[in-house]
Amino acid sequence: MDSIPRIVAVEPVGGAELLDRFDNGVEKIYDCRPLLRHPQFRLLTTTAFFRAVRVDPGGYGISWNDNIDLSGYELWVRGMPSPSKPRAGEK
Repeated sequence: MDSIPRIVAVEPVGGAELLDRFDNGVEKIYDCRPLLRHPQFRLLTTTAFFRAVRVDPGGYGISWNDNIDLSGYELWVRGMPSPSKPRAGEK
């Protein structure tokens, strides 16, 4: 299995989506809306809290606080290619 690229940047876009940039140059959009039905992710419905997302040290995940986070694996596997930039290997 190929290793998962590390996250270098995360940016909230739209109402509940994140633009994730990986160290291999790929950008993906991750839709957080499915998470909102789970009680542990309800704080993400607060705009200011959602916008406070940050990349964890080492780039292995992202987090909002000590209790709400997502792994790089989750973002890589379930994220969709960003329409703003071609995927790695495309022109």
